[in-house]
Amino acid sequence: MKLATKDIDRFIARPAPGIRAVLVYGPDAGLVRERSDALMRTAVADLSDPFLVSELSAESVAKDPARLSDEAAAMALTGGRRAVRVRDCGDSIGDAVKSMLQGPPGDTLVVLQAGELGPRSALRRLMEAADHAAALPCYADDAGNLDRVVHDALAAEQLSVSAEASAFLVANLGSDRAITRSELAKLALYAKGSQRVELNDAMAVVGDSAALSLEDLCFAVTGGEMAALDRALERSLQEGQSEVGVLRAVSRHLLRLQLIVDRAGRGESLEYILKSLRPPVFFARQGQIRRQAQGWPPERIRRALDLVLAAELACKTTGMPEAAVCGRTLMQVAALARQPGRGGRPGRGGGR
Repeated sequence: MKLATKDIDRFIARPAPGIRAVLVYGPDAGLVRERSDALMRTAVADLSDPFLVSELSAESVAKDPARLSDEAAAMALTGGRRAVRVRDCGDSIGDAVKSMLQGPPGDTLVVLQAGELGPRSALRRLMEAADHAAALPCYADDAGNLDRVVHDALAAEQLSVSAEASAFLVANLGSDRAITRSELAKLALYAKGSQRVELNDAMAVVGDSAALSLEDLCFAVTGGEMAALDRALERSLQEGQSEVGVLRAVSRHLLRLQLIVDRAGRGESLEYILKSLRPPVFFARQGQIRRQAQGWPPERIRRALDLVLAAELACKTTGMPEAAVCGRTLMQVAALARQPGRGGRPGRGGGR
């Protein structure tokens, strides 16, 4: 069974009857783990119960393919359902999974955790085609999903969140669900004793995290600063950002730059535009974004957006190395920033 994005939450809450195994895969490792845990809890209340939960590695299954079928068919000594988790899955265990699915049905739920698997992955195709199995993708949160995660996580701590703070959090989180939840937990602790999370709270907590590396990267790209771009990209990836998450952050930055340029083209002053933006531009960044808005013509921003969107699609569909696709595209956008801007001036954004 191949799950559509709109059906994922409903499926996790109540997997379809007869489902024996679920492949949870994608570049967002935190979301893969979170959804795997949620699925396993539909079968077993306590995931630390060694009598009801078995943890296997794909390497051990590849060495002993029969073990997966044995675990799936095993009965719980204390009664109730069992759950089996297999970590780091890939095509190497495809035959073992196929054999398990063809074996006699039991009452065990098998959850296979994997990273990114392309459309040609044998394991993914097997799980999508089987009637009593499912494949569940986990990609970085989009703005709508992330907004819900932010509000739900803070509401659980009896905190509301202002529109400005929510917009800031959505713009600066989302590449990995585990990192997002960790940052929101820190924010809730910081705001303890208050009833509402304001923009200054969000900036104080999340502003010292991986978000700053992404912001450095975005300004380096649209400022044409090649060396700074290379350093910021390496740092962002080391901090756990995915290539798709990086491309989306640059896309959001370009869209914001496009908004500023379009409004300036309609006669609004840059000072007024920058003061009215929500979330606001950091004081230390205002000089940079002002220079970049003056150096990027609208048609060049559209070209840069096309490059970034095409790169994200290539990362998801072509099987090309994502790091190479991302790095090359950001260099191409930075090269656009270095071209002469309006009135023959260089379009470079300069440093802080």
